[in-house]
Amino acid sequence: MTYYDKNDKYYEGNVRIPSGCAISGYFSKKGCRISGDRIVQSIAYMHDRSNGLGGGFAGYGIYPEYKDQYALHVFYNDMRARETTEQFLNEHFDIVNLSRIPTRKHPRITDEPLIWRYFVSPLPTKLVSSQLDEKEFVVKCVININRKIDGAYVFSSGKNMGVFKAVGFPEDVGEFYRLDEYKGHCWTAHGRYPTNTPGWWGGAHPFSLLDYTVVHNGEISSYDANRRYIESYGYKCTLLTDTEVITYIIDFLNRKKGLTLDDAARVIAPPFWEQIERLPEPEKARFTTLRKSFPSLLVTGPFSIILGYEGGMMALNDRLKLRSMVAAEKDDALLVASEECAIRAICPDPDRIWTPRGGEPVFAALEAQK
Repeated sequence: MTYYDKNDKYYEGNVRIPSGCAISGYFSKKGCRISGDRIVQSIAYMHDRSNGLGGGFAGYGIYPEYKDQYALHVFYNDMRARETTEQFLNEHFDIVNLSRIPTRKHPRITDEPLIWRYFVSPLPTKLVSSQLDEKEFVVKCVININRKIDGAYVFSSGKNMGVFKAVGFPEDVGEFYRLDEYKGHCWTAHGRYPTNTPGWWGGAHPFSLLDYTVVHNGEISSYDANRRYIESYGYKCTLLTDTEVITYIIDFLNRKKGLTLDDAARVIAPPFWEQIERLPEPEKARFTTLRKSFPSLLVTGPFSIILGYEGGMMALNDRLKLRSMVAAEKDDALLVASEECAIRAICPDPDRIWTPRGGEPVFAALEAQK
């Protein structure tokens, strides 16, 4: 038998072993905008949960002057990819404004691609001839660029919001993108610690489609089943990470199938069958229908996610709660993070703080949109 000295620094409990990745989110129900450096401050408190192979942020309400246009953020490997993409965009959209995304040099952010943004509206003639609604038209164009134009990747495509991500620690990424110069009513953040996928600019979180953005801590063991199902509906998972599929699942269930986000959460992390059997009607019928209708979209494995979307934010744990997540409220704000310290870094005295149960989503919405 081996005996361990409890004073040894490697004795269990004496060394902090992070459970991979860090996530943080802030949402003001009254739409009060805060500077992006606040969410950077929050995620920086969980520095040890990431390893410098990916950091990123999503901000909502950051482009009020272009709130009616889709804001496309694009990585380019070279000028040829940019020229080909801009030709495609000119053929399908009215480009109201285009520019490089402002950055500042940072010694720990290297090998950056060309990073551009475009504020666009679909050309009416193209939209009519496509026989698609406006959002589906934009989705098809984004997928087309990401699949067919070598060296181009549209990593953000919603209205009045934007994703900012890179290879690096999140606090360095925030400084690189000058997030202190943006203000938003909702912010999400991610510090990456990849375990079985590569660290590259496109693989950093958040993952985005239209106004949906997902940051995720965990590992999706059902990825292949989820991917095969979602790709049968026209989505393409090309970014070498399991988190991408969650974004497409939410878009599919909420936008295409018309499920509420609460129902979408119950598809992703449903109660166990024995729990459903004990529910009273009509809850029993509701959960039974959801499980039987979308069995291939059940997401298994440990995870905690924060979803940003137009007018709201949702936090969700896997149904066994195998990843940490804490929530808090202060006045009109909801704050969510992997660790309590990240919440108290920007909200030292919350009105309420709690640990959400596995499989039970936590929501915040703009008061005008409730």
